[in-house]
Formats: sequence, C-alpha cells, structure tokens
Amino acid sequence: MGPAPAKAEHRGTAGEPEVMESALEGTGKEGKKESLKKRKIAGSPGEGLLQPVKLSRAELYKEPTNEELSRLRETESLFHSSLLRLQVEELLKEVRLSEKKKERIDAFLREVNQRIMRVPSTPETELTNQAWLPDGVQVPLHQVPYTVKGRFHFLPPAQVTVVGSYLLGTCIRPDINVDVALTIPREILQDKDGLNQRYFRKRALYLTHLAHHLAKDPLFGSVRFSYTNGCHLKPSLLLRPHGKDERLVTVCLHPCPPSDFFRPCRLLPSKNNVRSAWYRGQSPSGDGSPEPPTPHYNTWLLQDTALESHVQLLSAVLGSASGLKDGVALLKVWLRQRELDKGLGGFSGFLVSMVVAFLVSTRKIHSTMSGYQVLRSTLQFLASTDLTVNGISLCFSSDPSLPALADFHQAFPVVFLDSSGHLNLCADITASTYHQVQHEARLSMALLDSKADDGFQLLLMTPKPMVRAFDHILHLRPLSRLQAACHRLKLWPELQDLGGDYVSAALGPLTTLLEQGLGSRLQLLAHSRPPVSEWDISQEPPKHRDPGVLTLGLLLRPEGLTSVLELGPEADQPEAADFRRFWGSRSELRRFQDGAIREAVVWEAASMAQKRLIPHQVVTHLLALHADIPDTCVQYTGGLLDALIQGLKEASNTKGRMVVSQGGEPVMVPNVEAILEDFAILGEGLVQAVDARSERWTV
Repeated sequence: MGPAPAKAEHRGTAGEPEVMESALEGTGKEGKKESLKKRKIAGSPGEGLLQPVKLSRAELYKEPTNEELSRLRETESLFHSSLLRLQVEELLKEVRLSEKKKERIDAFLREVNQRIMRVPSTPETELTNQAWLPDGVQVPLHQVPYTVKGRFHFLPPAQVTVVGSYLLGTCIRPDINVDVALTIPREILQDKDGLNQRYFRKRALYLTHLAHHLAKDPLFGSVRFSYTNGCHLKPSLLLRPHGKDERLVTVCLHPCPPSDFFRPCRLLPSKNNVRSAWYRGQSPSGDGSPEPPTPHYNTWLLQDTALESHVQLLSAVLGSASGLKDGVALLKVWLRQRELDKGLGGFSGFLVSMVVAFLVSTRKIHSTMSGYQVLRSTLQFLASTDLTVNGISLCFSSDPSLPALADFHQAFPVVFLDSSGHLNLCADITASTYHQVQHEARLSMALLDSKADDGFQLLLMTPKPMVRAFDHILHLRPLSRLQAACHRLKLWPELQDLGGDYVSAALGPLTTLLEQGLGSRLQLLAHSRPPVSEWDISQEPPKHRDPGVLTLGLLLRPEGLTSVLELGPEADQPEAADFRRFWGSRSELRRFQDGAIREAVVWEAASMAQKRLIPHQVVTHLLALHADIPDTCVQYTGGLLDALIQGLKEASNTKGRMVVSQGGEPVMVPNVEAILEDFAILGEGLVQAVDARSERWTV
C-alpha cells in the first residue's frame, strides 16, 4: 500500500485546486523565464550529452586530499584493482532496499499491526477439541499423535515486534521478507507446555485463527502458510499486500512465548521433553529406564524465546557501522549463489550475521572495516575453523551452571552457542553442510588471492548449484523409502526428537555410512533438500515425503579413485568382524603375494571408464545392505562423458589425421575439419546425455 499519487492527493478536497491555482499565478513570470531557459537548453546541439567540465589550472593540478589518498591506498591493498571495488559497490547498490520501498513497507507493517490486534478472542477449549475451527482453514501441523493434554483459547498478542534483517538494514533483494514476532499472552500458556509438543500445537492453532480472519481482509492479496526454516513443527503465516504491491514484501508472522517462559535448565541438550510412551502410543513402562534426550526439540523451543534477544545483539554490534552491514549483505549473496542457505539445515543469512557478530566480539573484525574486508575476514574464518571439532560461543560468562561446549558436541555435529550459552545456533546443520561451507570458503579465498580478472564474477555473480560443484550426483526417491531406513537403522530416539521427520533422522547416518564406504576416494560429500513450498490455508500441510527427492553430491579424489580393491584387516584381527559386518557378502578372504591373508572387497571393473564408476557400486551396495534402499531408488549421475570420449577417440583415429604431399614426400598432418566435427558431435552428445540422465541439468 504505497502513498497515493500527487494528483490524487490534490483532488481529495474542493479547496485544494484553488490554492494550487493561486500559487501558480504568483509565480507566472518566473515560470515563463524558466521555461524559456529550458527551451534554449533543449534546443542546443549537444542535447542529451555530457558536457566537459572546465577546470582552472590550480584545480587541475591541486594535491589529492587525505580522503582521496586513503581511498587509493585501500583500493590498492584490499581490492587489488579499482575495477573490483567498483563492482562490489555496484552490487551493493543493486541488492539494497531503496528508501521509497522502505516507506511503503513501513506503511504496510503499520496496517498489519492494526489488523492483528483487532482479531477477536475465542473461548477456552481442550487442545484436542478443535470443533471451533472454521471451515476453509486447516491446522498447519501434523498432529501425530493426536492425543495431548492442555487447553487453548485465542487472545490478541501481548506484543508485535519486527525482528530479523529488515530491522537491521541487512536484507537483500529481490525477495524481501520481514519477520514479525507475535508474543503469545501468558494466559494462553501453561507450565508444562514444553512437554510433548503442547506448545507447538498451541502455536499452530494460534496461527490458524489468525489466518482465518486475516484472509478475509481486503488489505491482503495472499495469506499462506510456510515452514520456518523448513522445520515442520514451526509453521509461519505469510502475508502479502493486495494489488500492485503484491511482490513488494512478504511479512512472516512467528508466534513466540514470553522470553522468560521456559526455564533454560529444562531445555539442556541432555534433557528429554518428549515422552516415549506418549510418542509411541504405549502405556508407561514403569521400569525406570531413562528417557532418550531430545536436543533438537529443546533447541526449537529455545529459538522462539530468543528472537528479540538476537535482534538486540545484532543491532548493538552492527549499529551504524555501514561496513559491517555491507559485509553481511555480500555474505548473503555469496551463500545464495551457492544454494547453501535453503531449507532445513541451511547456513542461513541470520547465521552468517551471528558469525560476523562473533568475529566483532573477538576483535577479528573491526566496526570501521569496509564490506569487502568483512567478507574476506569471514570467509577466512569459515575456511580455517572447524566447528564440528572446536565449537565457538558468544557467551563469555564464567557462570559454572552453564553447560559446557563438550555437552553440545555430544548432541550436535556443529556447535555455535548464542549469548545465553544455552542455544546452539547450528543445531540443524549437519557436518556435511558445514564442510561444504568450509570447502566453498577455501575456494573463494584462493580466488580472491589469485587476483584473477574474473574473480568478482565467479565469487558473487555466478550461480553454483550442486551439479556444477560435484563430480557425481545421486538422487534418492521416493523419500518414503527413508522411513524404512530409519527402522532398519533403529533410529527411534532420533524420530522422537525430530517429531517424526524421517528424512532428517536418516540423513546424518546415511552420509556417515557413505563417507566410511567411499573412504579415500571421497574428498567431500554434501546433501541438498529442496525447500518445502508454501501452501494455501485451506490445504493440509506438506508431508515429509512431498519434496520428492534427496540429492547427494560426491566430490572425488583422483588418487585411489580407480582402485578395484578395498583392503581389510588380517583374518585373525578383531577388526575383521566389523569389516565383514560393514561390507556384507562382498567381503571375502584373500591371500596376497606377501603371504598375508586378509579380508578384502573386489569391485568388478574391466575398463578405465568402469573403474571411474566404482563409487556407484559402493553407494548402491551400502544403501541396500544397511538402509533397505534398493538400487531402483537411486538415480546415479556420473561418467556421462566416458562414452562420448571413447567415440571421439575412435573417430580421431580414423579421421584425425590426413596425408598431404610436401616437396614430393607424404607428410601426416592434423585434419582440422575432422577435429572440429568431432567437437561438435561431443557437444551434441553431452546435451543429450545430460537431458536424458538428470532432470536437474538444463541447457
């Protein structure tokens, strides 16, 4: 909802046109003079061209100012060239939000606030009694199991607060999302709402009632549900303005409890807040067996309580330091081009902002640095710091009651604690994702240090999806097969912790399994989950299998890639049993030339092309053996050029050279026309092979 045009404003009242006419009469003579000047300028022969600036001799040869000298020195030492500096500055201009759009967004946010506070309340009912819900709207949460204790009624939020990058001034175009936290009144919540998804059920019902009433308001052109960062227990409500401003902004409503509602000591990584008997629909065993911890569930509760504190921290760190904000914007572009910030477990823009805040607090970044310096320093930190081994923390308190970093390392693969010392910001990130971020940071630092002319283009302007970054790609589909994999791998505690999300539960064990099997052949293994799309408020929420595919990328080492032998321990060693258990029927005893008798696995590969595809045999064998995923569910893409290269070699042997006569003697020379024809055949074959074998590749 932007401001009305100027003409429409003047037509609003009857008296305004008279005032406007009298004002014009008073300036009639001056207006005529100005119009004559404009006509003279418009009629000049150099119309539309920049005229040269005439400088006096003193101005032409005056000494540069201190500011100009400082800028030249900074450009030489940091940007390697003035071109790179200009490119970075132009990119920042493109991704920043203009002041005019900010004003229109602010006006829309004020309207949203008023509409939310006018939503009527409802009478109190049991959580399982949802007959009060109106037709045409569905609860955006899979309520499994359905039976749960607790009562619910709707009241307008106690507080409506804008949080996130828009408030900090670090949001980037083209997609502008404004996060708004709705503080749920204490009257709705109960002491034990942290148990058995009670809080998440109330949160979803709160959004359902809001969605029903806001969808009827003509202010909004679109009212839809979505998952917050891909977490299926935490839906959010998306509001977009009506009319021409529909693409201006998306307002994301996030209900949250009061910041001090949950006691942090109950939400430690070692605590359980989802009872096994309730989750499995069984009666309590009563044998006194300990409950499995629910670290991810506890983290999701803590995340909602820390929304405002995180914004306050970032606001205090970034403040008016334009260089820090520019650096965060560049880092967000860097992440987006590599598709590292998407879906559950992505390295989001919020997370990289917190990394910058950590570097500022540890004095590795100064508030006076430029955006390019912040980008370099952050990439250097990510490239050289392994958070899977040595976690970091924004909490510098010496309180002995706070949990240690080692406690979080036992529960999470990647550890980065916020300023409270209780919340792991990287709880949803897998080790594979963080290692992929590290790998890309190392490549980017090498690119910046190389002073390449196209460094800016490759770093921040060129998309780099998984198909461009990895040697072999495999797709697992349908995702429902991962449910059987969870049963085979006995991942009941993980399912209980993740609320039944079998894709997230199986992801970590599967990547660990493949990394162990590929061994020295593998340099990096990464995964990609397509983000869950938003849905209409009248539809059921998406299921875990709805994204359709889980993609894994393999970056291979040339050394050892073509080896057909997996050498195991000697037969009398205790490790031999583990080797046989891991490889199954492929393991067999073999005698070697040195007389040793060892367990070994031999892969079938006659040609070099088949040897390069040994990872395909490893992956399909291990998935079928340990996860009950047959090879029909694995779409493997690799070695697409082998057949084409072989055909090119055969063609080159017959057409690649020709005999000509030079000085009466026959001489063998290259046949250029035949070679060019071979390359054309190679290009056509590559396009056909890619289209046929991988739907992700488009040409």
